[in-house]
Amino acid sequence: MTLAISPFFAGLLIVLQVFMTAFVGLYRVKSGIEFLDGGDVTMTRRMRAHGNFIETVPIALLLMVLAELSGAPAVLLWSGGAALLAGRMLHAYTIMKYGTAPGRAIGMAMTTLPMAVFGAFLVWSVLTSPALGS
Repeated sequence: MTLAISPFFAGLLIVLQVFMTAFVGLYRVKSGIEFLDGGDVTMTRRMRAHGNFIETVPIALLLMVLAELSGAPAVLLWSGGAALLAGRMLHAYTIMKYGTAPGRAIGMAMTTLPMAVFGAFLVWSVLTSPALGS
């Protein structure tokens, strides 16, 4: 089976990660903070936005790829991928700009919901697989 949808979202998400990494790095140069956050609230927010991204996106993409390989409907993959991308953007923007605000929680919900749906699809596809009875 050829992967057609999950690589598209993986590409978009890696571009977002590169920008977030640069955003942290450029602020390090500007502020002179070489390690950790230096007690700087802006640095803490940028680091946590980036950190949360790298804590959630790899597993979300793995689940998406496995779901696609397991024959998930395109609508599930497109909607899950779009929610994941939008959720990560909303979460990063909110945490960097405001710290704690509704967009942060909404962004996390838009991240974890597709993960849960992809995971549920994988469990369902295994439990209903003819190969399971072999």
